[in-house]
Amino acid sequence: MKKRIYSVLVENRSGVLCKVAGLFSRRCYNIDSLAVGETDDSSVSCMTIVSSGDERTIEQIEKQLNKKLDVIKVKTFEEQQCITRELMLVKVKYNKNNRRDIMEVCELMHADMVDMSKHHMMLQICDTPERTRLLITMLQSVSIVEVARTGTLALSKCAENEN
Repeated sequence: MKKRIYSVLVENRSGVLCKVAGLFSRRCYNIDSLAVGETDDSSVSCMTIVSSGDERTIEQIEKQLNKKLDVIKVKTFEEQQCITRELMLVKVKYNKNNRRDIMEVCELMHADMVDMSKHHMMLQICDTPERTRLLITMLQSVSIVEVARTGTLALSKCAENEN
């Protein structure tokens, strides 16, 4: 099964997200990750959709996205062709016995502590989806209270021949 990243420029109007999500739902395509935000032009949003499937499914998703009226442009990336990032916040419960271990994991993973109370701390990481998953794995030994993730964002790698 292949994983593919779709960068979809769409009209920034109400209902567009629902139409695109409906396309995936009607055809039983899975969305692994979805992030949406305005571009430098407030009338255009960029949807970054990560999905997986066999070669035929991957091709069909791109064709179906291109048929949508609100879609301006579809770019399809394999993971090696782009730079991906994901923002994640993790709230953990800590005590005097595991605080140092948590801080060492943060240092190793380049995560930041962004909030703290007497028994909880909130960590932030902005990195590849693989490294955000790795942070969760490394924190399994402590009590994870809550996790919030943005979903994958992606842009094609810079090329010397770009304008």
